[in-house]
Amino acid sequence: MILELSGLVLIVVAAFVAGALNALAGGGSFLTLPALVFSGVPPIAANATGTAALLPGYLASAWACRDLIRAPLGMTVPLVVFIGMLGGAVGALLLLATSNEAFQLIVPWLLLFATLLFAFGPRLNQHLARHSYGSGGLWKRLGVLGVCGYGGYFNGGMGIVMLALFRLLGVHDLNAANGLKNLLSAVLTLMAVMVYIWGGAISWPEIPPMALAAVLGGLAGARIGRALPPVFLHRGIVGVGAVTTMLFFLGR
Repeated sequence: MILELSGLVLIVVAAFVAGALNALAGGGSFLTLPALVFSGVPPIAANATGTAALLPGYLASAWACRDLIRAPLGMTVPLVVFIGMLGGAVGALLLLATSNEAFQLIVPWLLLFATLLFAFGPRLNQHLARHSYGSGGLWKRLGVLGVCGYGGYFNGGMGIVMLALFRLLGVHDLNAANGLKNLLSAVLTLMAVMVYIWGGAISWPEIPPMALAAVLGGLAGARIGRALPPVFLHRGIVGVGAVTTMLFFLGR
């Protein structure tokens, strides 16, 4: 498939801004998924392609935070990585088993859920900071598996879900939680992309320009983040999520 100029510009701009958002606070999928859908890519392929295009950014973030990574109490980093790989693969397989028609009905609700998580994520984390549930190794493993499964199925709001889970598991150091989030995001996304490739779900013509734009956006986002007030960024992501969600509901 040869990309039309208008579609190419749309997905490149979306990937650049998405890369910047992921470097700052997450939320890049709010842009890549609708941009690909609006440019003519079927919903399942759009979700898989957008995830694959953002993979280099996740890997770079995990490497940059490697010295901050700490496993929750009662778990080890290799165990967390294994569960992340398993969850990402299971979520991706569930996506491949979903029809485009069904996914198109589910997407608005997933976007709404992710937008609400972004809107109330800081309050949720403040609440969870006062509560930790450090006991119960099985529940910890199931929690990580569930979050990674969600990430393998639908990337939107994944970072907020992870940070909330880590709070519940007693990881209250924000830097450690962020390092663990970056590691799990990279691991589960890598596994999900491998499953997407196996299932033939990725639209390859969009990958090179989007991946390059996302990397450049990530580099720009890292610089912008030093000067941009966090509250402004948070409100901007919530606004983008709300508009995107509304457009998908109206388009059903």
